[in-house]
Amino acid sequence: MRLAKDRIDAFCARFSLRAPVLLAPMSGSSAPSLSIAIANAGGLGACGALLMQPAEITAWANQVRSGSNGAFQINLWIPEPAPKRDAEHEARVREFLSAWGPAVPAEAGDTTLPDFVAQCEALLAIAPPAVSSVMGLYPPEFVTELKKRGIAWIANITSVAEARAAEAAGADVIAAQGAEAGGHRACFHAADAERKLVGLFALLPAVVDAVRVPVVAAGGIADARGVAAAITLGASAAQIGTGFLRCPEAKIHPAWANAIGQTAPEQTVVTRAFSGRAGRSIATDYVRAAMAEDAPAPALYPVQRGLTAAMRALAQKDGDVQRMQAWAGQSAALAKVEPAANVFRKIWEEAQELLP
Repeated sequence: MRLAKDRIDAFCARFSLRAPVLLAPMSGSSAPSLSIAIANAGGLGACGALLMQPAEITAWANQVRSGSNGAFQINLWIPEPAPKRDAEHEARVREFLSAWGPAVPAEAGDTTLPDFVAQCEALLAIAPPAVSSVMGLYPPEFVTELKKRGIAWIANITSVAEARAAEAAGADVIAAQGAEAGGHRACFHAADAERKLVGLFALLPAVVDAVRVPVVAAGGIADARGVAAAITLGASAAQIGTGFLRCPEAKIHPAWANAIGQTAPEQTVVTRAFSGRAGRSIATDYVRAAMAEDAPAPALYPVQRGLTAAMRALAQKDGDVQRMQAWAGQSAALAKVEPAANVFRKIWEEAQELLP
């Protein structure tokens, strides 16, 4: 087990951590208070910055730095080509969604995302200890700038082939995301997200054997047993998302937090019903209806995100988890309603007892 200790010590030293536990970057659920709590407890905080403008990303980083030791990562999605629009099909989706929320105007699908280049420039200016990528690889010129500034790049992947591509592109750390993970699947190609569902404990040792850089295990880890198992299989650290969402610092809607605590592994599904990109959600009434054979297929990303925006907003207002975007990993029921620092410390203390 000396090799495992060496891996852990090297990883923690690199990012000034006291324990090899990372908060997963969760777009839309990146309250600064949660990252402050995780960082101060000795882990790595995280921001899922997909939907944030550069000024918002900067404000998040400033707030977390002002309240913590500044240990955090910022995550961006790698953009994909604009989707091919189908007005007739979108009309069918809008009609379907009208049964679940307000009427959806035709222009709702015209949603735009923040400028990726401007977001990258903000990351360089902020200079966090680490940035991470999902849905692909950062452009070479951006990677060059990261290395000039000593900013580590954590590349999220879902297959051995993606891991090898990320290492070749200059990634400093590989985050291997198993299919158990809550939220969006990290696949480089959207079409792979629903048909290549590799579990973490099959993926992890294969990735560890395929690359030379440190590997972080992600997906379905929410307690000490998962962390210890990941380290035993070769990981240098573990990343936890859903397992921290019931902590008060996460500030998610109470209806969602309560549902997480009651969700068995088989009560989650991978669906494109919210954004057009596949992600693991609680199998709510809306999700089941949207996945039924007689329902129209979701529009492509990010059109579907725009089409479902009104429904999701009303669900938040009404506290109706059956229509919320209620992401959850397969280990959701392990999440505790306790301060994040307590959860963090218990996980690592108990994990150490399980490791030889």
